[in-house]
Amino acid sequence: MPLVARHLAAILILVLIESVCPFCLGRAQADTQYFPIPAISTSRNDGSDFGLIVPALMTGPDGDLKYLVAPMVVYNTIVGTRGTINLFRYEPGGKELRGIASWTEKIERKFMLSYVDPAFSNGRYSIGLSAAYFKNATVRFFGLGPTTHKDDETNYTAAETRADWKFGIYLNEVTQIAISQRFRHMQTIQQGGTELDFTGDMFRNMSGVGGATILGERISFHYDTRTNLVTPTDGMAVTAYAEMNHNFRRGAESMYSRYRLEVKKMFASESKRAILVICGDLQATLGTGVPFFEQSSLGGQNNLRGFGIDRYIDKQLVALSVEERIHLLRTRLAGVMADFELAPFLDTGQVFNSFMGVSFKDYRITPGVGFRGIIRPNVVGRIDYGFSKEGGVVFAGLDFPY
Repeated sequence: MPLVARHLAAILILVLIESVCPFCLGRAQADTQYFPIPAISTSRNDGSDFGLIVPALMTGPDGDLKYLVAPMVVYNTIVGTRGTINLFRYEPGGKELRGIASWTEKIERKFMLSYVDPAFSNGRYSIGLSAAYFKNATVRFFGLGPTTHKDDETNYTAAETRADWKFGIYLNEVTQIAISQRFRHMQTIQQGGTELDFTGDMFRNMSGVGGATILGERISFHYDTRTNLVTPTDGMAVTAYAEMNHNFRRGAESMYSRYRLEVKKMFASESKRAILVICGDLQATLGTGVPFFEQSSLGGQNNLRGFGIDRYIDKQLVALSVEERIHLLRTRLAGVMADFELAPFLDTGQVFNSFMGVSFKDYRITPGVGFRGIIRPNVVGRIDYGFSKEGGVVFAGLDFPY
């Protein structure tokens, strides 16, 4: 998870202080609260951060959260001082506008704007738009396949421009068919920000090292009976898509396709104080010369959380995750109610080149535990710790992992 999300997730976790010591944090007017907090974090890929974040939670006359604004300044041990401004705007019906601008002393940049309306035109359609440019200096690559060794770890800087749109039509209250298109331009990979070997030197013949310019068209099916899109407590969600991609990079194989089936099911106790969540994921990529960063990956904040981001990469993927979300506490924050949960979990999965080559010995298993702060229906902040044979990893974000 990017640095911005790691610290914003800490907002909801650290507001627990407010319920224990209500005079520890400064207050403004009745509908706005500020929470100056230290920004201290560490992760395997991104180094350590030290700084300050001053999030503000703003509510409207109805008491619902309207804005989350969070300027921050941190020093990172790999890329130096970073300044960031984050803006999140929430509207009725699940509408959400996000904007992030970040500038770092060495290499890294990030500019992102996105808008989603899941109930456009009185709930008949859903729309989504996003655009982003970023440079990430701490990306890792170990090679392809399920048996890559930790000693093969390399680093590069990813400089990307992305844009996408999505339009969905509701067939009924729980079923949607959507079309979407995405553009992704990856520059030739550059020297990373760490002292690890450069990916371009160690994997110079790997497809994608020279960059890619990709235009993809997707048709997707969504079946969703969950009680909420962001902070659900019960229900089931099924997502399936087929995508055709065109790589316009000179000398590259021009076309390949990707497919995915993801099933999420929630089993809630009568009181909703304990929720068992199971998520299964199957992905397939067909074609030759597919850029390595376009293939399926395991590791990171959403699957196999005991490994770093993109620890295992290959054309196909199968994964299964189980976690138990246990309610701990409810408290009032900025005029709205905040819930806190503990979430022990177990992730497992495998990547592989061909379905004929699947082997049970190559499955990876990572247990762990998470802690979440939730302002329903719009905001989730989480911190997850996963453990693997390569050690422990901490992830944070502004959503559930699944």
